Amino acid sequence: MPRMLDVSDAVRAEIGDEEAERLLAGENAPGSYDCTSCRTPGDSEQERTSTVLFVGDETAVLAFAHAGCLPSQVVQVTEEQLRGAVRSIGVVDDAPADDEPQRSVPEQAVLGVTSGLVLVDGELHPALVVEPTSAIVRPGTDGPDDEFLQLLVEQGFAPVPELTGVPEVLHGWSVLLAMGRLHAVLQPGGDGGRPVAWWQAHQPLQVTDGWRAAANKHQQVLMFAAPVGSIGRQPREDLLREALDRAAAQGKLVAAALPLAGT
Repeated sequence: MPRMLDVSDAVRAEIGDEEAERLLAGENAPGSYDCTSCRTPGDSEQERTSTVLFVGDETAVLAFAHAGCLPSQVVQVTEEQLRGAVRSIGVVDDAPADDEPQRSVPEQAVLGVTSGLVLVDGELHPALVVEPTSAIVRPGTDGPDDEFLQLLVEQGFAPVPELTGVPEVLHGWSVLLAMGRLHAVLQPGGDGGRPVAWWQAHQPLQVTDGWRAAANKHQQVLMFAAPVGSIGRQPREDLLREALDRAAAQGKLVAAALPLAGT
């Protein structure tokens, strides 16, 4: 079925006419997607959708956005920013500018990050839920064990058997919010240096007014993390909470309260 896609002249010039026509015909375009701007679900069969091509020094990532959020465009980024885009989008479409764009699957896991309000002790708290797209192995090893949670525990995150209280504050880590948008999760730099990005949005992510108000009220954000397949993309906050409760009961959830940086 043809998709309701907008493919700008700039994007067409990068991916080629043949690939652009395949997208418009629905051959290579997704039906549902997560908007690369607002991170909420979209459907290219039901609503106008923009193609956004992030171009690095050597590679390119084709993403999709609600037409009301972003116009179809080419965005020049560094390779580091492109890796941030991959972590944020969670899906990679490698689209080099040639006659036969190649579509590939990343070799390394990428992090999916979802924002939402979570009710704890009768009060709403701003939360980020992190779930990788595949198993995370310890650096320098080739697995096969998934050590994502253990690696975070070693950084100070605590196992959560049930969501009955606010997790302890993890000092040195923080959530960067600027101009009302989510920019990054920061961790301590090496040898006591400046904080570095543990996760960084390729483009500042919009959060709801309620999420931002709760973050400003508490001056901290609860970060929950679970291994691949534990949470999934949940369209509503009540379903997100149910998924968190299931992961906690299965011993597959760690968390910490991260101080808020910015407003």
